[in-house]
Amino acid sequence: MDLNVDIGSLRLKNPLIAASGCFGYGVEYAEVVDLAALGGIAVKGLFLTEREGHDPVRIVETPAGMVNAIGLQGIGVHRFIAEKLPDLRARGATVIVNVCGSTIDEYVEVTRVLTDAEGVDAIELNISCPNIKAGGITFGCNTAGTREVVQAVRRVTTLPIFPKLTPNVTDIAEIAVAAEDAGADAVSLVNTFLAMVIDVETRRPKLANGVGGLSGPAIRPIAVRMVSECRQAVKIPIIGMGGIMTATDVLEFIIAGATAVQVGTASFVEPNLWPKLLAGLEEYLARHNVERVRDLVGTLALTDTQTWSSS
Repeated sequence: MDLNVDIGSLRLKNPLIAASGCFGYGVEYAEVVDLAALGGIAVKGLFLTEREGHDPVRIVETPAGMVNAIGLQGIGVHRFIAEKLPDLRARGATVIVNVCGSTIDEYVEVTRVLTDAEGVDAIELNISCPNIKAGGITFGCNTAGTREVVQAVRRVTTLPIFPKLTPNVTDIAEIAVAAEDAGADAVSLVNTFLAMVIDVETRRPKLANGVGGLSGPAIRPIAVRMVSECRQAVKIPIIGMGGIMTATDVLEFIIAGATAVQVGTASFVEPNLWPKLLAGLEEYLARHNVERVRDLVGTLALTDTQTWSSS
């Protein structure tokens, strides 16, 4: 079976990408996962400098998922290049770096630094984190901000650019169109949903930040709908994510219109689930007599009365 997929100029050996924020910098999983066997690794978000993130409590489990408010803790782009990137390169990983910024200038500078580093294959622009008070979430919530960030970054790099979109908007498809018009090579969606968990005994939020991002199987049907919606609106590839646990989940996103997928929360539950996902994809292709996984992308069959719109 041919599992290769193309995301802009980047060819992945298969459509499975480890999602940013749930896989560390990749090297943390290297003893249990063959990093070279993955389609790609979207490493933990990077700012120009180190960032401590929020105070604990930062993660709360919920039915069929979890809510997190890590606050984009990270080692910064320079330490990543010096301490993590050489190991990823040596292990044959395809490296997609999640770039963060509190200002457009910071997005630009982090991207410029990464573009000059050996071993970075693509940039995922985090314009959609729901649990920080400055930067990312502000830019990604409207078309003008999305367009401005993507255009600025596009001017300083030849690497493929994938803006990561927030679901916390009225019309995610119009955000995807703005990203495409600004020069994005693909769009990643969706990031987590803004959520809150309350301790009823104290009547306070369980997260120190108050609110955080909901991920896990609970969000998958909404994420699949949003991928399908964006597939109708843009021509560039879509990287789908949200609650993937099984090969069937992967196939839902692909059939809805995703060329590749990211797997996040499931990594905490079953760190080495990747061979199982790949085997499930190959079994499905063989059973349906489909030679290439890319031939399944966007093959959702709708009747004349069915659309992705709830209206």
